[in-house]
Amino acid sequence: MADKSTVMAVQKALDSAKKRNFVETVELAINLKDIDLAIPKNRIQDDIILPNGRGRPVRICVIGGGELALKAKDVADLVITPEELQVIADDKKQAKKIANETDYFIAEAPLMAVVGKRLGTVLGPRGKMPKPIPPGADPSGMIDNLRKTVSVRTKDRITFHAPVGTVNMSAEEIADNIETVFKRVELKLEKGRMNIASSFVKTTMGPAERLI
Repeated sequence: MADKSTVMAVQKALDSAKKRNFVETVELAINLKDIDLAIPKNRIQDDIILPNGRGRPVRICVIGGGELALKAKDVADLVITPEELQVIADDKKQAKKIANETDYFIAEAPLMAVVGKRLGTVLGPRGKMPKPIPPGADPSGMIDNLRKTVSVRTKDRITFHAPVGTVNMSAEEIADNIETVFKRVELKLEKGRMNIASSFVKTTMGPAERLI
């Protein structure tokens, strides 16, 4: 159960957000301190499964053939066969479009090197290099988890953001998600919470409410 002060801050952010003609995302912003992110080992890059999901559809693409492609057909949003991969890689415009519209990629393990070589320049900078899966495996469980996952990346900036839900979710659900992200981020920091200068929660276009 989420801390009461976290729930209250989230509720305040939800209440102060104007009604929009689209479903706003609720974002968590974290500002770090006393940490040198110019040193790559200090940077955070992590995928975190939110207990209450993201509150919006998450698009998953599976790259693979044979049995894996068949199993992925009904559970993934897009399946790319090895043959299609070559065609897409040669069409940079289409490759970028797929990369921008897809949240996560899964690739058959033996294809990882080919994907890296052909699509690495498109997927790498977006932090969307595929997660490997054994040939013929059932991707259902992995896809279910990814639909509830957020990626946290600091790069070399001390301020970073993560989506933790939408305005359609309850303050309690969003607060649970926030605390899950906090716990994982703290584990990655040398001094834990002492490395967090401040933190805020806000809707896409609404005012920010301080958490820390």
